[in-house]
Amino acid sequence: MSVSPPRPKGPPLNALRAFEAAGRMGGFARAAEELGVTPGAISQHISTLEGWTGTLLFERRSQGVRLTKTGADLLPQFSAAFDELGHAVRALRATTPQPTLHLALLPSIAQLWLAPRLPRLRAALPGLKLSVSAVETPPNLDRELFDLSLFIRKPSHCAGETVICPDVIFPVCSPEIAAHLTTPDQLSSQVLLHDATWFGDWALWADHTGCFLSNIASGPQFSLYSLALEEARNGAGVLMGHRCLVQDALDAGDLVQPFRQIVPTGKTLVLETAQSAKLSSEAQVAMQILAEPCA
Repeated sequence: MSVSPPRPKGPPLNALRAFEAAGRMGGFARAAEELGVTPGAISQHISTLEGWTGTLLFERRSQGVRLTKTGADLLPQFSAAFDELGHAVRALRATTPQPTLHLALLPSIAQLWLAPRLPRLRAALPGLKLSVSAVETPPNLDRELFDLSLFIRKPSHCAGETVICPDVIFPVCSPEIAAHLTTPDQLSSQVLLHDATWFGDWALWADHTGCFLSNIASGPQFSLYSLALEEARNGAGVLMGHRCLVQDALDAGDLVQPFRQIVPTGKTLVLETAQSAKLSSEAQVAMQILAEPCA
């Protein structure tokens, strides 16, 4: 008679993922955003893991959470393990006969930087299977199955990064509105258009240029930069333009830069690939097309 004694069970994989993400990112909310769940789900996973071990992995405080010494000692092993798992899954996907090129971009970049380059991409790579995901935060390319990402952010100077151009801002508007603007102070009498992602742009520009704007906190706010840009084209107000996103409209004459003052944001347009991945020939061609700098 065969005997099948019960085998000891380990903790759920999702609980381990939650611990690693929360430890690496320094909080439950940021881990939840990366893993696509709620902070409450992360908290529950951590509690499950702590219940399984009988050891606290995080200190809960009123201002957030912090790894305990035990959690901090364990975190590097789990980070390395999940990195290796991500590399293995990426290698498995590469065996697909006709792989899909997966791109992750900030929504505004997808609409205003990628879209004009898609015809060239199709012409250079006929038959290409392309998947484009517009997301608000850069993915972890060692974990997520994106081939390329394109975001405006501070560069980390890692091996997989290509800095395309610095991010600089300046007011833009329709030619009709520009005809009535001769000095930056006159912006106080105009409708200022705001993008929700970069709501502080107007304050940054005003601080650097020494321009006082009494209406800096007023004006419509848009969650889509491309919609705010369209409203600027329509003469609805003045938008703080990011050069890499408004250059095509400036070249076409749809928008005008009424003042010379340009302010760097300290960020750049960054094209990134997974450091551990061997790029396919299609991804290399896509990189060349996407990395064409601003005019």
